Amino acid sequence: MTATIALVDDDRNILTSVSIALQAEGFLTRVYSDGETALKALIENPPELAIFDIKMPRMDGLELLRRLRERSQIPVIFLTSKDDELDEALGLAMGADDYIAKPFSQRLLIARVRAILRRTDVVQASEPGEVEAPPALDRGRLSMDPARHRVTWGGEPVTLTVTEFLILETLAQRPGIVKTRNQLMDAAYQDDIYVDDRTIDSHIKRVRRKFRQVDPTFDAIETLYGAGYRFSEE
Repeated sequence: MTATIALVDDDRNILTSVSIALQAEGFLTRVYSDGETALKALIENPPELAIFDIKMPRMDGLELLRRLRERSQIPVIFLTSKDDELDEALGLAMGADDYIAKPFSQRLLIARVRAILRRTDVVQASEPGEVEAPPALDRGRLSMDPARHRVTWGGEPVTLTVTEFLILETLAQRPGIVKTRNQLMDAAYQDDIYVDDRTIDSHIKRVRRKFRQVDPTFDAIETLYGAGYRFSEE
């Protein structure tokens, strides 16, 4: 199966160069120059992954993501400027899967696209060998079904992005065992892609917030300052 990538940016040069680079790697692309036009298309005909610029007229990337997340959980990568740390954190908190700062290498962007698509199982049909689906994971009130990308807490559904799911799964596989940020990075990001500690911390904060929306007393993810995080099923 050939994955389709949607690109949303008001910079025509970026749209063209990124589209050409993705097509050279075998992807299909759709390009949109503003958020309003993109939103309708993304909902009616969702791609396998979308790449948004944050700074756009009419509807910026953050608003586009907010409105998209009301209807869809397709993976999203943000393109940001180097001084947009607040926007990066806000984008992750709103449900973006990753971000990459401009100027960026096409190789790095494509590597991140491939990593996220592998995690969503979109490109499995084009890869040799069929891998047996992992079993469901039950830890106390937590239930995770990797094959269906479903999570519940006390029977209540919790919607997680792919990156959030993998981080939580890594913690829940061995309750009580501390996982360092580097270990969580390795679980959620592949292809030797570097992300800083702040990115992992933002993902953890967002996971906690989502669980607390269904259970205000949720405290199963513990922070061990200077060490990392661990999951407690008690």
